Order: sequence, then C-alpha cells, then structure tokens
Amino acid sequence: MSTFKNVELTKKANVYFDGNVTSRSFLDENGESKSLGIMMPGSYTFGTNQAELMEILDGEVEVKLKDSDTWNTYTADTSFDVPANSSFDIKVKTITDYCCSYLK
Repeated sequence: MSTFKNVELTKKANVYFDGNVTSRSFLDENGESKSLGIMMPGSYTFGTNQAELMEILDGEVEVKLKDSDTWNTYTADTSFDVPANSSFDIKVKTITDYCCSYLK
C-alpha cells in the first residue's frame, strides 16, 4: 500500500540518535499503530515492546536480530519482522525510508 487514508497523525516527531533517525506515529483507519520515518546512514540498536513489521520503502540496510549472528540485507520493497520484547541492530547503508507497523 503506497498511501494511507483516514489516519490520526501525531504531529510531534520521534527523534532518535541525535536526529539521524526520525519518524511520525499514526493510527491507520483500522486503528493499527504505525510510524513512517527516515534513517540516515549509520549503525543503530532499537528495542521493541511490541512485535514489529519493518518495511523498507527505499534505501538499503543490514539487520541482525537479537540472539542471531546473521546479518540480512533489505532494500526497497522488502520487510522483516522483529519479535516483541526484543531488539535488533541495523546498519543503514543509504538514506532509508521506512514504515513500521506495531503488531498485536
């Protein structure tokens, strides 16, 4: 899906890692929580409370999930799942546009 209709958007940005990662949170028309954001090149570690689906809209990243030794590459139109109460390391190779869906 390339567009979202009838959303409830939080105006204030989520800013992480000295502004190198930013996003905007919203609820879609089904009440599901999501965020759209941009990551600048660099290495970051994110923790999760809920399970997440990370969709890479544009760019290139390498991701290693907690308790894994494997780095996987994701580019435009690919995605990966992160379990609840976990974390992942991400190496952002090029400016990356993403959508994160918080799963119940």
